[in-house]
Amino acid sequence: MGPKFMRVSLPKTVTACLIGLAMLCSSAALGQDVQMVPDQQDRDSANKSQQTKDDDQEQTPTETLKVNVNVVQLFFNVKDKKGGLIPNLPKEKFQLLEDDKPQTIKYFSAESNLPLTLGILIDSSGSQERVLGMEQEVGGAFLSQILRQKDIAFVMDFNIGVSLLQDFTSNTRRLKDALNSVKVNTGGQVGSIPGMGGGPVPTAGVPKGTLLYDAVYLASHDQMGQQVDRKAMILLTDGQDQGSQYKIKDAIEAAQKADTIVYVLLCADRSAYFGFGMGYSGDSEMKKMTAETGGRVIDVGSKPEKLKAAFDQISQELRSQYYIGYVPTNPVKDGGYRKVEIKSEDGYKIQARSGYYAVPEKQ
Repeated sequence: MGPKFMRVSLPKTVTACLIGLAMLCSSAALGQDVQMVPDQQDRDSANKSQQTKDDDQEQTPTETLKVNVNVVQLFFNVKDKKGGLIPNLPKEKFQLLEDDKPQTIKYFSAESNLPLTLGILIDSSGSQERVLGMEQEVGGAFLSQILRQKDIAFVMDFNIGVSLLQDFTSNTRRLKDALNSVKVNTGGQVGSIPGMGGGPVPTAGVPKGTLLYDAVYLASHDQMGQQVDRKAMILLTDGQDQGSQYKIKDAIEAAQKADTIVYVLLCADRSAYFGFGMGYSGDSEMKKMTAETGGRVIDVGSKPEKLKAAFDQISQELRSQYYIGYVPTNPVKDGGYRKVEIKSEDGYKIQARSGYYAVPEKQ
């Protein structure tokens, strides 16, 4: 005897649903497009979502600084009267001026998470003999502390020449090795260092002395000028230049054109080296360089604990930067210098570069 089947009577609403499902499956099987028409509530929700997305894009910069060729980007710190960092202020607390004319802030972030591009420039002239070991040890620890996964850095030294010891890398071991390879050089040519990323950076004539300004110029022009995102250089030096081909104004201009903040850690055993009829005047020029690029000078002398504290301060500042981007009301790119000023509504001190050069884009 074969199996028996029972007839089941379904309600009309269920029957209609099954018929609709069958038609849908049939259309899919035939490769036809089935269009679902949204109701008014769906449309309103979608429009609201897109508006929110557009607003977010207006306030937040993209992952790199290639937002727009006409956008000027500034990274800066906000400090109270005692030098303490002030975080998390809203865009409305700032005014932006270019050549004393108000500008509209197009992009803003109270905390920049963009990758960091860092340069360590270490003075290896004769005056640094007693502090070089301290700089290498504390500087190496700083690199381990500051660099994150997407960050990159290079190491350069300068004395009677300028040498790139380690090109851009995120490998802290290579950077430390480069830093530890530095030796005081007071005479002769600086030769290349095999395996350390390129040897000397050419300088015309290579005059005897301490080529500090040449180092800043070359690091800005040849290294930082090719990079995007946040950029900063830290100089470990006594601040004394002797024999550079470039002048301080050339070094400052190169750093500004490369959008690079310059910090200077004044390291010197002055009682030992500058006490024999040699005058010391490097700090005033270094203050000028750092003020115009958005950094600052920290005098550490020959004390390791002061150097570590200085590196800690720089680390905090670089991780607490505000970001502003704007399209200047003056669109002409004639290569001229534009003065930029950020003002705090609450009267806080703004640590930022003083301007930029309106350089035409490379074709």
